[in-house]
Amino acid sequence: MAKVISHAKAVCLILLLFFPLCGHAQGRDISWLRSIYQNRNSSLGGSMKVLSDSYIPINAAVPVAQLLYGYIAHDKRTVRNGWQTAGGLVIAAVLEEGSRYIIDRPRPYQSYPDIVPYKYDKDPSMPSGHSNICFETATSLSLEYPKWYVIVPSYLYAATVAYSRLYLGAHYPSDVIVGAVMGAGSAYISRIGMKYLQHRKNKIRKPADGN
Repeated sequence: MAKVISHAKAVCLILLLFFPLCGHAQGRDISWLRSIYQNRNSSLGGSMKVLSDSYIPINAAVPVAQLLYGYIAHDKRTVRNGWQTAGGLVIAAVLEEGSRYIIDRPRPYQSYPDIVPYKYDKDPSMPSGHSNICFETATSLSLEYPKWYVIVPSYLYAATVAYSRLYLGAHYPSDVIVGAVMGAGSAYISRIGMKYLQHRKNKIRKPADGN
């Protein structure tokens, strides 16, 4: 468990060290956002909104589907994977909320009137929750099922959702990058935690089997 906590601290430290760099590069950050926002294909607006709004049901459905199938089919590995994915999502959400209010970065449209989002969110900008959650799920699935036909669609979806947040003017590029790193890190922390719990379970079971 100490190893899990140390990894969580490492993720937080990386993010907190990264933010001052973003602060110094604020001009570059808004330039990148404007480049994407002002040169976007307006015909994709509806699709980007749908894609952006899909992140909660889709990412929630993944561990639910894993757990339902695992318990119905009595597949212990799938059950374990489901709890690992769910655990990563919880870790990602906790890290996101904690770092978001510590950093307390305003949304782009609060500082730059030329950025008009499709929806005005009141919570701080960094990190991007959409990127955080989507990259957690993509990384969890890639670790659990290391096949190209799982990895490619998972990360493609996560990357497209992350892009939609820039397209819609909701976040700076650095918000999206930090969210992606946080989500991927949360998946690794959850995997380490699950391995630790499995090791503990096997260790406890061995003396009992011996008796």
